[in-house]
Amino acid sequence: ASQAQYELIRSLVPAAVYDPISRIVKVEKPDKELVGCVAVCTGGTADIPVAEEAAQTAEYFGTKVDRIYDVGVAGIHRLLSQRERICKANCIIAVAGTVIAGLADAPVIAVPTSVGYGASFHGLSALLTMINSCANGISVVNIDNGYGAGYIATQINRMAVKK
Repeated sequence: ASQAQYELIRSLVPAAVYDPISRIVKVEKPDKELVGCVAVCTGGTADIPVAEEAAQTAEYFGTKVDRIYDVGVAGIHRLLSQRERICKANCIIAVAGTVIAGLADAPVIAVPTSVGYGASFHGLSALLTMINSCANGISVVNIDNGYGAGYIATQINRMAVKK
């Protein structure tokens, strides 16, 4: 949603809040319990808006989220330094990255983004790379689909919490 759309919604629903990074408008219950753990990771800082959409969607539906941003393969030491946190998650959302699937045994939801370096072709390059990944345990959502990733991660997390 845009700021203008939020203002219209807020005029009808005063409890609505807006996050300009993820561009999400939401109304949440107070004192909601968050369970389990989903790690939301980004390759770089340009991927944060899509990652925040995924993270806030998962939180909205009751999942505890661990945000681990700017841990892409271009600085693999940053990713490796976060391995313990990543491996604690019941599910991992990798926004603009799939190398994580080789480090953890949890399911990975890969989210290609429309921003990126070189010939990104508005996310098509990342989408094709993720679909063709040789790492096991990866599913791929559509370009910039943070909502879809956050929702399916919540479903996976709920199954893990039930056990």
